Amino acid sequence: MEGIEHRIVEVNGIKMHIAEKGEGPVVLFLHGFPELWYSWRHQILDLSSKGYRCVAPDLRGYGDTDAPPSITSYTSFHIVGDLVALIKWLGVEQVFLVAHDMGAIMGWYFCMFRPEIIKAYVCLSVPFVRRNFKVPTVDAMRAIYGDDYYICRFQEPGKMEAEMGEVGTEYVLKNILTTRKTGPPILPKGEFRTGFNPDMKEALPSWLSPQDLAYYVSKFESTGFTGGLNYYRNFNLNWELHAPWSGVKIKVPVKYIAGELDMVYTSLGMKDYVHGGGFKEDVPNLEEVIIQKGVAHFNNHETAEEISNHIYDFIKKF
Repeated sequence: MEGIEHRIVEVNGIKMHIAEKGEGPVVLFLHGFPELWYSWRHQILDLSSKGYRCVAPDLRGYGDTDAPPSITSYTSFHIVGDLVALIKWLGVEQVFLVAHDMGAIMGWYFCMFRPEIIKAYVCLSVPFVRRNFKVPTVDAMRAIYGDDYYICRFQEPGKMEAEMGEVGTEYVLKNILTTRKTGPPILPKGEFRTGFNPDMKEALPSWLSPQDLAYYVSKFESTGFTGGLNYYRNFNLNWELHAPWSGVKIKVPVKYIAGELDMVYTSLGMKDYVHGGGFKEDVPNLEEVIIQKGVAHFNNHETAEEISNHIYDFIKKF
C-alpha cells in the first residue's frame, strides 16, 4: 500500500512483523482483537505524509508475528516487553503511542510500566481501568455480567476456537468488525452463532471493503484466533502481576476517543467513569475526551480520516 514497507524484526525472543512508512518522530500503533497492523493503514498513510515515522506491528500471536504456544506467553509483561525491544530496535528514545481495543489495554500497561518512553498517548475505545484491590479481573466481570460475557466465554482454551470454527473465519471477522451493538457483548450459550452482532447484514459497510475483509480472513485462516484469545486468558494472571502498581496514576499526556455506540464505552459504569472524574483522577494528564456521534467500536476504520486528524492535532503539540 503506497510505499508501506514490511519487515520481520527479532524482539524479546520472537520474530515480529512490522509495517512502516515515513520519517520523523515515531508513532507506534497497537491494534486490537481480532485485528492486525492493517487496521491502521489509513492512519499510516496520513501521518507519514505529515512528517511522522509510522510503525504498526502485528502484535504477538497475530498475523505474521510469532505465536508462542503457551497461554502464559501472552501476559502484559510479554507484550510490553516486545514493544520496548521494538522501540530499541527502531533506535529512538521515545514514541507517540496510538492504540485501540486490546491494544489500548496494552497501551495503558506500557504507560504504567515505562512512562519515560511515551511522549503522549492517543487511546481509542478502552479507557484506563484501575486495578480492583480485592477481586481478580475475570472474576469481577463474571460477577457483573455473568458467564456468557464474552471475556468469560473466551477463558477456556480451545472452546471458543471450536465455536468460531463452526461458523468459519470470514463469518467471525465480519460479525465482529461490523457490529454496532451497544453494551457488554453477551454471547449465546455454548456457541458463537450470532456472536457480537445479531443484526449482521449481508452488505459490508462503506468503510470495510471486500478486499479489506479478505486480507483479515487470509491471515486468520492461517493463524487461527488462539493468539488473540490468549490475551484475555491472562487477565487474572495480569491482575496478580500488577499488584505492585495498585493505585498508580498514569502521568503520560493522553487523548481519549470513543464512538458513542462503542461496546466498551456503553458497558456498565464506563460513561460515569470517563465523564464523572474517575478517569481524570487516575490519568491526571488526560487532556481531551472525544465522543464521536453515531460511531461504533471500530472507529479507526469507520472514521479513519477523523481519527487521523485527532491524532495529528494532539501529537503535533509535543
